[in-house]
Amino acid sequence: MENGVPLPERPKTKVKGPKPKKDGGKAPVPKREKIQNAVVLPADPESMFKEGFLSNVHRERPTDKILTRFPPEPNGYLHIGHSKAIAINFGFAKYHGGECFLRYDDTNPEAEEQKYFDAIREMVEWLGFKPKDITYSSDHFDELFNLALDLIRRGKAYVCHCSDEDLKLQRGGPNHGPRYACPHRDRPTEESTEEFKAMQEGKYKPKEAFLRMKQNLEDGNPQMWDLTAYRILNAKHHRTGDRWKVYPTYDFTHCLCDSFEEISHSLCTTEFRNSRESYEWLCDQLEVYKPMQREYGRLNIEGTVLSKRNIAKLIAAKKVRGFDDPRLYTLVGLRRRGVPPGAILSFVNELGVSTAITEIQVARFEQSVRRYLELSVPRLMLVLDPIPVVIENLPEDYLEELEMPFSPKKPEFGTHTIPFTRVVYIDRSDFREEDSKDYFRLAPGKTVGLLKVPYPIRATSFSKDAESGKITEIRASYETPTEEQPFKKPKTYIQWVAESPKHHSPIKAEVRIFNVLFKSEKMDDSQADEAQAATARTEKAPVAKPSFLDDVNPKSEEVYENALIETGLEEIRRRAPWPEEGGEKGAGTKAGWETVRFQGMRVAYFSMDQDSEGGKVILNRIVSLKEDSGKAA
Repeated sequence: MENGVPLPERPKTKVKGPKPKKDGGKAPVPKREKIQNAVVLPADPESMFKEGFLSNVHRERPTDKILTRFPPEPNGYLHIGHSKAIAINFGFAKYHGGECFLRYDDTNPEAEEQKYFDAIREMVEWLGFKPKDITYSSDHFDELFNLALDLIRRGKAYVCHCSDEDLKLQRGGPNHGPRYACPHRDRPTEESTEEFKAMQEGKYKPKEAFLRMKQNLEDGNPQMWDLTAYRILNAKHHRTGDRWKVYPTYDFTHCLCDSFEEISHSLCTTEFRNSRESYEWLCDQLEVYKPMQREYGRLNIEGTVLSKRNIAKLIAAKKVRGFDDPRLYTLVGLRRRGVPPGAILSFVNELGVSTAITEIQVARFEQSVRRYLELSVPRLMLVLDPIPVVIENLPEDYLEELEMPFSPKKPEFGTHTIPFTRVVYIDRSDFREEDSKDYFRLAPGKTVGLLKVPYPIRATSFSKDAESGKITEIRASYETPTEEQPFKKPKTYIQWVAESPKHHSPIKAEVRIFNVLFKSEKMDDSQADEAQAATARTEKAPVAKPSFLDDVNPKSEEVYENALIETGLEEIRRRAPWPEEGGEKGAGTKAGWETVRFQGMRVAYFSMDQDSEGGKVILNRIVSLKEDSGKAA
């Protein structure tokens, strides 16, 4: 072997299984599966591995040593679609007693940054997975370079000097015409060897020379049309510095790194279905161990954008704070919003795995998260837009301490004590100046129950601000039963928070209510890209088509700056994370603010935001409560 690096001996394993069908040069169109909004949680959290696609994959190669890998490119933040890949690769190995590598596919130094390496690892660990090892494609640059030389000597690779336009024409061009060979395809192997070394030595500039695999131009699969194996990049690599001028492509690197790491099952999405043939071809030509590649349908989500370029445009236009904005479906954004890691894995599991592309709407994901949170977080009373209620027939120093369960459905969560005093705060939406028959909350002369308070209150009067017309105070009476007026259960109970300096009640907070980011339910990256393209095409026209940025919902974030919370929040903070699972399990005092999760009764599910510093409490709405249209207002 040239360059003094011998190739290691590797087992030559023949893989049983169907080969890709030749299809006339068109990639097979994966089935698309529209998932409706009904949520049916599987009884078994490991069901995706026990039946269906992944079960069949294991039966194809039931090896005793299961090794998989999750191989992201470190050029951006992971999003909700990646959570499926993480769950499948790590989960498949774990279920079968194996292990999974986290391998950074770092072959494009022009787009890679350390912050992405860090964020990817953090998200994998947050979801609760521990890699067998953290590896890099760049670990194998020497071995890959020597294998490229070996491929040339075997007559299966050559150095090409064609332009991008020539390459496209050789593949049939835009009109799918006849394919033809590159004029350099049959150059002597010795000449290609010297030219490839010259590429590495800096003789050529980017795009002046490529190393291409000599495959089969007559094959119907485009992935067999002499793919590029190496290209020249003038960029400093984060790990190897300026040592390399040539860098391997995904099509050359991926299968060989799988082989080096002795991956048993290489699981990827269906857009790589055609790549399976070139994957196996390269392993066979170099006579190295050949893993089994199988493809599943990716997860798409409608109603938002996921691509780095489109999110960057949102950030530049100040439509969102950054890649971790809670309105985004990046994993860092979902974590900041307060979505638990277990809710994401449960969501992936309930969708199942097949070869069909899964397309869901944002509302479907939120419905699944809501179902998950219902039994995993405590409950507190929170008032978004408070109005003071003075209960006039109670003494100034009246104090009653009430025991409140953190969850009526989960007694193991325990209880806490809250004060009930002469002054309480209710939400502005729970009072009307004028009563009506179908309204069951507080109004003049009407009673309403306060959650867990023994008796209801009756509104007797109210005050308003002369300029704004807003109600500033409500006066009420405590309706203690008498012989003449026995207790009558109110039709509705509302949340409240008492004023009690002794108990440090209430706790003040800023609450951020997040709604859908885009007005269009069908917005996704393809829609955003088309809107951008349309704008570019008509930028000189009198009226240009709107950018996708114009579709941003102006009410995607609503802020309540003067919200009030009951004192149970302090215990919730001490006992976080809620729930204790995934990468948050055992976090204890190291748990992030987002692990302080609770249901604000009659309002929504919330978590604390990372901006909660210096004693300030800032809450993010995770998801709204499940609506019941059958209930009266």
